[in-house]
Amino acid sequence: MKIEAKTPQEYLTKVPENRRDALIKLRETILNNLPLGYEETMNYGMIGYVVPHAIYPKGYHCNPKLPLPFISIANQKNFIALYHCGMYADDKIMQWFVDEFPKFSRFKLDMGKSCIRFKKPDAIPFELIGKLVKRISVENFIELYERNTKKH
Repeated sequence: MKIEAKTPQEYLTKVPENRRDALIKLRETILNNLPLGYEETMNYGMIGYVVPHAIYPKGYHCNPKLPLPFISIANQKNFIALYHCGMYADDKIMQWFVDEFPKFSRFKLDMGKSCIRFKKPDAIPFELIGKLVKRISVENFIELYERNTKKH
């Protein structure tokens, strides 16, 4: 369910009303916990948090014209999605999140390798998401990214 928008604010105005408040709060949670250096942008039709070219000129290896993606949030057809590239690249962060999730939510964790799916807006554990966002500085994410992309 792609939403055409040029800015995060425009994106949020186009989200269905029953999910809008949750996505606004999710965005605020990310912005309030995002380490210095990351930037908010629109990326792949989602609200994205990236390492800008000013910090990492190489950009994303799949398309160097794009900044290095870190986190994205989106309204999908059947859920709100949070994509976290740090969890994808670091098994320790993934395990930490999986272990912590039941302490912050009464819902079952629904996730793939980097995508956390929230079928109900009230299922989002905002406090835990804030802790997750804080865990990786820009410098640490670049190191993690480069270590993982050199393997391929």
